[in-house]
Amino acid sequence: MAGRIAKNMDECIACGLCVELCPAVFAQGEDKPIIAKQDVGPAEEACAQEAIDSCPVSCIYWL
Repeated sequence: MAGRIAKNMDECIACGLCVELCPAVFAQGEDKPIIAKQDVGPAEEACAQEAIDSCPVSCIYWL
């Protein structure tokens, strides 16, 4: 499912789990974790999917 990833920032609770699980795609922003790389390649696909599956508010998704 490698492709583009998005995040609903209004729903994000800033827990930082996505950054912890997939630092190749997510980074800590000023107040909330952000998507540092929207185009996810095969090398980052597994950790991006883990971040999607683990997000406590389900605000990360594939486009």
